[in-house]
Amino acid sequence: MKEPLAPNEYKRRALDVAIHVGLVILLATACLIILLPFLPLITWGIVITIAVYPLYRRLTNLMGGRNKLAAVLCTLFFLAVLTVPVVLLAQTVAQGIQTISAHVKNGTFGIPPPPDSIGTWPLIGPPLKSIWNMASTNLTGLLRSVAPQIKDFLPSVLSASAGIGLTVLQFVLSILVAGFMLSNASRFAAISRSLANRLFGLHGPEFEDLAGSTIRSVTNGILGVAVIQSVLAALGFVVAGLPGAGLWSLAFLLAAVLQIGGLVLVPAVIYMFAIATTTKAVLFLLWSIVVGLIDNVLKPMLLGRGVAVPIAVVFLGAIGGFLAVGILGLFVGAIVLSVGYKLFLAWLEGPVAAKQEN
Repeated sequence: MKEPLAPNEYKRRALDVAIHVGLVILLATACLIILLPFLPLITWGIVITIAVYPLYRRLTNLMGGRNKLAAVLCTLFFLAVLTVPVVLLAQTVAQGIQTISAHVKNGTFGIPPPPDSIGTWPLIGPPLKSIWNMASTNLTGLLRSVAPQIKDFLPSVLSASAGIGLTVLQFVLSILVAGFMLSNASRFAAISRSLANRLFGLHGPEFEDLAGSTIRSVTNGILGVAVIQSVLAALGFVVAGLPGAGLWSLAFLLAAVLQIGGLVLVPAVIYMFAIATTTKAVLFLLWSIVVGLIDNVLKPMLLGRGVAVPIAVVFLGAIGGFLAVGILGLFVGAIVLSVGYKLFLAWLEGPVAAKQEN
């Protein structure tokens, strides 16, 4: 039988444990501080890797198991998908600014008078017609009257433009990180499985599959549907001849991710009724209705596919996470809420399962 430890020995061991725990916390904090600038890149790289992994596996099989080459092709493809629309949009904006500048220098820049029908619109018709009339007859006076507001708003526009540029750069780097992870998929899969087993024990594989399927579900059901809607909306903008179709499409994409894409279509439809023929405007209105409602068909098909939790849990987690921490919260929120839902069910079923075993 072991002799009881002396009080001083208890104190010494407690002090050793406290020092060891403190050192571990200090080391973890230091590592977090060092990696903090790269956490968004790493997190997005993990999200992209998990989302495209099924496609990567199919491509690897088609290429006879050459996983490195498949990873390179996936990386180049997604870099093209990201950068080509951005470059085209930047060219469109630059050409528009150059055209306006040329008209201003030549003295040929002008705004046509508003149609008489605008004045009959309820609520917004009379003030809109008044502002439009002033812009068509005395654009300089109108710009002078709103100069203070433009001056206050300009820094926000410049800040938003810089933010968009940094976001694009972040996504480019994240795609490169995802390409590296795909090329070493087996190694990272083993690390992921070990981490899940460490956190959840015997349920580790289940929760690992749940996290992966949730990321793919959100990618397809929210981002995928938003991209599909944006492509259809952009097609409508271009065919209808809406000025600045690229900017309208970008605004619709951002709004569709927020689940409020219809708010972008409303002013576009109003503008078409103001400048186009009734037939053309009505056709654009019908197309906009189709674009706005198509997510009600696609989302139930894609959002809950392969996820062992209800669609409502994934949707609420994605939207709540987005509102809390931004676009990355689409995935983090959905994963956290889905894992929490499964743990809650396991907690509810625990006593019943124990009684059945007894």
